[in-house]
Parts: sequence; structure tokens; C-alpha cells
Amino acid sequence: MSIDPRLEQLIRFFEQIDPSNVSQLSRVYTPDAFFKDPFNEVSGIDAITHIFRHMFDQVDSPRFIVTNSVMQGEQAFLTWDFLFRMKRFSVQEHCIRGATHVRFAVDGRVNFHRDYWDAAEELYEKLPLLGSLMRALKRLANR
Repeated sequence: MSIDPRLEQLIRFFEQIDPSNVSQLSRVYTPDAFFKDPFNEVSGIDAITHIFRHMFDQVDSPRFIVTNSVMQGEQAFLTWDFLFRMKRFSVQEHCIRGATHVRFAVDGRVNFHRDYWDAAEELYEKLPLLGSLMRALKRLANR
């Protein structure tokens, strides 16, 4: 089964993204694209580029591995693992598992990008002090 070229280009870009090619996001996003994740909600390629540059400032060795994708019409859904090391807290590699919903514009670039992942479980629980608090709260909530 062949993969749609638009989706293939997007997956390849994200699996190869690094500080040297962040400035090329306009190859995969329209100028007015919308982007939302648990921390950001922005429109426009400059704002989206800023988010990805900030990612490289905040963590070491970040990389995405797309684990699955489904496309129907102009929309796609991807599941992924985001692997990284926290600069300030540990040398251990961490993994955030999430999903992305995208819509493609007529020109084949993404004009809508929405990430879904649990910031509490996937990130906050991994921080030294905050993680202990989050795990304790989770235990209390599960009683």
C-alpha cells in the first residue's frame, strides 16, 4: 500500500528535523497554518518556527519517530514517539507518546496541526520535584 506523497513528505520532515532545517518549515506548512499543542496555540509560519526552535533550546537530542499514520481525504492522523534528554535534570532519554491531526491545503502543505498528548503524565511526572507531586496527586485521585 502506497502512502500519500503529502503525508510521506511530512513524516520524513519530522523524523529528520534538527536545528539546521527548522527554517525550512515553510516547505511543509502554509504561511497562515494553525498549530496547537498542550502549551501553544498559534497561527503563522513564524510562530510555528519559533515553537520548534524553542524545543531545540529546551531539550537535548530531540527526535520524532512516527509509529503509525492514517490518511483520509485532506486529513491525516499520526501517532509518534518524541525522544529527548532534559538539559537541566538528567542524562536519561525520555519518551513522550502522542498523536497529531493535520489537514492539508490545496498546495499539499499543512494548514492545520493539532497535537494531542498528556503533559502531566508524559512530561511533568518526569521532572524531579514536580514529578513526585504529580505522582502523589495521581495516587490520591485513583483512590
